[in-house]
Amino acid sequence: MTFTTRPTLRGTFGMVSSTHWLASQSAMGVLERGGNAFDAAVAAGFVLHVVEPHLNGPAGEVPAILATADDPTPRVLCGQGPAPAGATVAHFRSLGLDLVPGSGPLAAVVPGAVDAWLLLLRDHGTRSLAEVLEPAIGYAAAGHPLVGAAGQTVERVRSLFTEHWPTSAELWLRHGRAPAAGEMVTNPAYALTLRRLVDAAGAAGADREAQIEAARLAWREGFVAEAIDRFSRLPFRDSSGRSHAGLVTGADLAGWSATWEEPVTLDWRGHTVAKTGFWGQGPVLLQTLSVLDALDDPRALDPSTVDGIHAQAEALKLAFADREAWYGDTGEAPAALLSPAYARERAALIGARASTALRPGSPAGAPPRLPAHLHAHAARRAGPQDPSTGEPTVRADGVTRGDTCHVDVVDRWGNIISATPSGGWLQSSPTIPELGFPLGSRLQMCWLEEGLASTLTPGRRPRTTLSPTLVLRDGEPVLACGTPGGDQQDQWQLLFLLRHLVGGQELQEAIDAPAWHTTSLPASFYPREVEPGVLVVEDRLDPDVLAALGAKGHTVRRSDPWSLGRLCAVTRDPRTGVLSAAANPRGTQGYATGR
Repeated sequence: MTFTTRPTLRGTFGMVSSTHWLASQSAMGVLERGGNAFDAAVAAGFVLHVVEPHLNGPAGEVPAILATADDPTPRVLCGQGPAPAGATVAHFRSLGLDLVPGSGPLAAVVPGAVDAWLLLLRDHGTRSLAEVLEPAIGYAAAGHPLVGAAGQTVERVRSLFTEHWPTSAELWLRHGRAPAAGEMVTNPAYALTLRRLVDAAGAAGADREAQIEAARLAWREGFVAEAIDRFSRLPFRDSSGRSHAGLVTGADLAGWSATWEEPVTLDWRGHTVAKTGFWGQGPVLLQTLSVLDALDDPRALDPSTVDGIHAQAEALKLAFADREAWYGDTGEAPAALLSPAYARERAALIGARASTALRPGSPAGAPPRLPAHLHAHAARRAGPQDPSTGEPTVRADGVTRGDTCHVDVVDRWGNIISATPSGGWLQSSPTIPELGFPLGSRLQMCWLEEGLASTLTPGRRPRTTLSPTLVLRDGEPVLACGTPGGDQQDQWQLLFLLRHLVGGQELQEAIDAPAWHTTSLPASFYPREVEPGVLVVEDRLDPDVLAALGAKGHTVRRSDPWSLGRLCAVTRDPRTGVLSAAANPRGTQGYATGR
């Protein structure tokens, strides 16, 4: 029997896995009271805003993939807001900027998370808004023991808050210091915001859907939009070193809503893997799986051996190069990116030694185009960064500065969902005092260069890294999984899926296994740098394997033994109805629950 840090949970009633134990148990409480997986996911999502404020927030975003008990066809919920109407390349250039700042109001997109959660509740939930928001309101009003990483994040941006973002200092430095680990903290303003949404719902009458629509209206066109409009017009210091006003207006909020979309899928070794479209990072996982299949070598599928790690790292580099050249919210990504012929063409590029080149392909003969910034900075190693910038993910040395969130839920009826909330971090932008949360900074993932797949364009979504996953077998959903981690999300999910689907490991065993990832790819977050040839590994990996990887040309950077990967996962066996769940032990924060 293989030792695991925790058991793989099994039952038949319901399972939840998330990046915070309070969110997991809040979701489980909704299931216990008769709610379904979607009710539970919404409850967890709002709790995550409160208990992981350094990892996500109400003005952030959330993509999700789900399947219902009535229809197993996977659907994507897009809670990724677009660039506001005033966010043009010309505007940023007029400010003397070559990159979108990594923090501050100028980097904000239209907030997407709350509208998406409410759309999910309206269309697929069964409970009232008041019921699913009750746990989040309770934690925001009465308090919760803050995780240590959140307080550490506040401490790292203390000078920014005290010198330039006074509204954030008022919320997070109440006693003249950052909150200590386990200290009870409250967010009265956000509790009031949620109560006002519930009040708006209650004023709409007894119909559940009408109530939820009233809350959505209060968010997009009512008091929330009005407060965002006012605050966004104020200049604040950002990562450029200067102060700029934001661009998000009330009209931007009123003109956008979350949407339902078709996923991009790949049939792979008896399974169908479903991801978001090419406006997100998700197809990177599908491309990588296709290339590994095209190698036609069983050794390439083991994430713990020299041959497997080398093949997977090289396949990932090729997929990420395509991400930079082809992915974006244009609807024009070539279908050939996922064709078997293209996978064979790309697989032929994988040699015996590690590549340090950025090699996008030419699907269907179309020439790729990379941002000029990447050519100028391709060989520059990423150095210390402003802690307010980018997605607060894993540093190059493996130290965690924070991260995104994730939640998976499956219920006894067969409803299942994978969701990855992020953005709107407490350190991304100044707190809007009457609302209790800041705007996000996802706009930094757009390029200020015309003619690219991810060029900054008003009304278009930034090419996000958020990447939930749903896996089906014989047309039935069997697995929902995901992880925080920015550019690492699909890398860590690749290792997990290979171990579970191919290697036959149990969920917890596959999550616990030593992780690694490459940073030999264009970083999605400010200042958008590359580390050619670098492979970051947990040093639990076999020393002989690491030495052999170095001999193949990989620059192996050892990280702490339990520092990489943040996986959550739930499964359902359609034949028996048995449900399972597991969660990442790293960081001692994620937890699975169920019965």
